[in-house]
This record gives sequence, C-alpha cells and structure tokens, in this order.
Amino acid sequence: MTVVTRFAPSPTGFLHIGGARTALFNWLYARHHGGTYLLRIEDTDRKRSTKEAIDAILDGLDWLGLSPDGEAVYQSANAARHVEAAQGLLEAGKAYRCYCSPEELTAMREEARANGKPMGYDGRWRDRDPADAPSGTPPVIRFKAPREGDTVIEDLVQGSVTNANEHLDDMVLLRADGTPTYMLGVVVDDHDMGITHVIRGDDHLTNAYRQTQLYLALGWEPPVFAHIPLIHGADGGKLSKRHGALGVEAYREMGYLPEALRNYLLRLGWGHGDDEIISTEQAIEWFDLDAVVRSPARFDFAKLDNLNGHYLRQAEDSRLVELILPSLESTLGHGLDETAKSRLEKAMGGLKERAKKIDELAENARFYAINRPVPLDQKAAAILDQEGRQKVADILPLLKAAEDWEAQALEELVRGYAEETGTKLGKIAQPLRAALSGSKTSPPIFDVMDVLGREESLNRLSDVAK
Repeated sequence: MTVVTRFAPSPTGFLHIGGARTALFNWLYARHHGGTYLLRIEDTDRKRSTKEAIDAILDGLDWLGLSPDGEAVYQSANAARHVEAAQGLLEAGKAYRCYCSPEELTAMREEARANGKPMGYDGRWRDRDPADAPSGTPPVIRFKAPREGDTVIEDLVQGSVTNANEHLDDMVLLRADGTPTYMLGVVVDDHDMGITHVIRGDDHLTNAYRQTQLYLALGWEPPVFAHIPLIHGADGGKLSKRHGALGVEAYREMGYLPEALRNYLLRLGWGHGDDEIISTEQAIEWFDLDAVVRSPARFDFAKLDNLNGHYLRQAEDSRLVELILPSLESTLGHGLDETAKSRLEKAMGGLKERAKKIDELAENARFYAINRPVPLDQKAAAILDQEGRQKVADILPLLKAAEDWEAQALEELVRGYAEETGTKLGKIAQPLRAALSGSKTSPPIFDVMDVLGREESLNRLSDVAK
C-alpha cells in the first residue's frame, strides 16, 4: 500500500501552531514511508472562509517547507460529488429525510438537557412516513446510524478505542438548502483522494466514530486513523495566545527560522531518545507514529528560543544577512549598499553567536549599517564624556598609522599602547566601543574594527575625538 496523507485546514483564520504540527506529522509520515502528502482546504463554510486565510495557510506551509505534493484540493469544489454520495445513501435506505423545524430541534435539546440526557437528535423522522411531512418545509438528509453494537477504531496513537453506537445520533448529511455538511465532505473527499492515513488532533476522535460508520455505509474501507495529542501551554493549561497559540506568520515575524520551528514542533508529542536537535533528514528517517505520546505536549518559548539560537549559528551568513535586511532598512529608514551588506556578512559569524532570533540579530547588527555620525545610547554617551573622548583622541594617531588592519594586529597595537601609558585595556577599549558602535556592548571590539574597515573605523573615531 502506498501511503497517502493529507493536511485539511479550515480557512477561517491563520495557520495556527497546532495545525502546523499536524501538517508536519503528515508530511513526515508520508516522506518516511515513501508516500504522498496532500493538502485539502476545507472551505465548505463559505461565510467564514476567506481568501486571506487561504493565502496565509499556503504561505505558512511554504515557509515551513511543508508544501503539498501537487495542487491544493478545495472541498467546496466537490459539493456535487458529496450530494451524489448522500443521494446514494438515501436510495439505499441508509439515510432519510428529516422535516424537523428549528423550533422542534430547540425544544428537543431543551428536553434532553432537562432530563440529563445527551442533546442529540432523537430520530423522530427516522422511520416515519414521508407522507406526514409538513408542506413547505424543506428537509435535511440525515444518516441512519446504527443503534446497536459498538464502533471500534484501531488508532495508531490512541490504540483500540470503542464507542457504543447508542451514543451517536443521526447526523445531518445535507442541509435543508441542499448543501453538504463537513462530516460528509470529509469522508467523500478522503475516499476520492485515496487517503490511507488520517493524522490529526485528538479533538477529532469523536468525529472518527461517525466517519467510520459513514465509510462502512458507503461500502468503502475506512482509512487508518492516528489522533495526536493537543498542545498545551507551559503551565499545562489550554493553549492561548500568551502560551504560543499564534499564527505561523507571527513566528516568522518574531524572528524564528523555519527549520528551528519544524524541529521544535517535531519534539512536541514525539521523541527519539534524548535527541533534541534533529535535522530534516534525520526526522524523515526516524519518524513514525509509534513514538507519538498520548498525553498533551507543552509549548515552551524558552526551549524554542534555545533551539532557534542553535539553528541561527548553523545558518549561512549570506542567508542571515538577507533575513535581517528588511528590518534593518525599515529601522534605519534607508536601503543598504553593497559595502554595508558585505560588512554585515563579514560580521555575521560573531553576531549570530550572541542572538537567538532574527530580530535580535538585526538589532545587534544595526550599528554596522548606520550612517555617520553614530548615534550614542545613554550608556555610550556616559562613557564618551570629556575623558573618554580624550582617550579616543590620544590613540587615534596610532591607529591611523597602523599598517595591518585586522583584529589580532589591532589588539596587539592597543595593548602595547595601554602598557606604555600604564592604562588598563578596558579604559581604552570601552571608549573605542562606544564611539564605533554607539553602545556599551558589542562583539569583541577589535573584531568590530576589522569588520568596519580602516576608513569607516577612523572616521567614526574622528567624529568623537576632541
């Protein structure tokens, strides 16, 4: 059997982090088994489905590296096929027309609630003569669900799970306006797309019982189900925005790399021994559903930050420059020329050791790209008081005469000057740092001078020298 998985989001909002993990697990399972991974946009709720949400889903999947094998399928385009399946069930006596009014359904629910019973449909039109139908009331088509026995699912994550059929009511297949419901559309589309494995959140487990019944009624083999645990916050509570229940685009804007987010999502509910850093190639080789745990995973920003820092350090310097450019140019209010870009790339090796996210990297790199005179923050201005500026002025002629402008040679030159003048190295290095970076903190100051180059360094120092 060739494995075929699918990710099937509803385009009523952003691609949230739980959906991204579901897509990742489907993608990995298909890749691990040499199968196919498909995307279906479940847009049957036409009022709530938006083009903006669809675009956000497609863009988010593309950024994460989880684009589907082939074009996305839109559920709304298959409505005629869904209706055909419902009509087939109706003709086979496995579905029926229900003429209950909205008022009757409300009264039914209220009575059930008052009696402490499940608030499902009571089946009053299940075996009733259609001749009794009230005139002018368009019917819905309901599935004639089995009332005896159990529905059993051999779930690849949850194990063997059972639900008594008496607990499931007769669900609606076609609404009164003739449009198909989500539950019918999912079953028909999964069958027609050849889906072999349905991997999704365990909040869909109750749907699996109904969908299994529908598969069997249609004479089709149900897919293999795997219901993965939901993601909770670090405190164990339901995932909220403060916990990390954000759209994938928000993580992109916050400065996370897609490979870091993939690695982190992989470890939410799945493990491979003590391995934390798992490359995409390793993930494809190792991933299977038997290592998915049943308990909810906990989202932890601190762990994600640390993981992202690792991937930043591994990333190509040229790629990181391209990633920080939009933020830098927006902050600085001007574009960067090739000299500035080259300077950033040369500096990146040192910069990425000190950052965990792209936004931090951009902020730390900003002083390399600013135009003169370098703006001083409060601490830098305090360092460059009269005494500090004098120290810069005193060493400036020596730096101008330097024959070798590279970090080690510059450090030796400044250390020699400090020893000759009986000055602590920090008393010289700090004013140099403040003048060159506009801050009290920076990468090693001689590396900074090396990256900035002779001309830019001397010009920045001259700007503050007395």
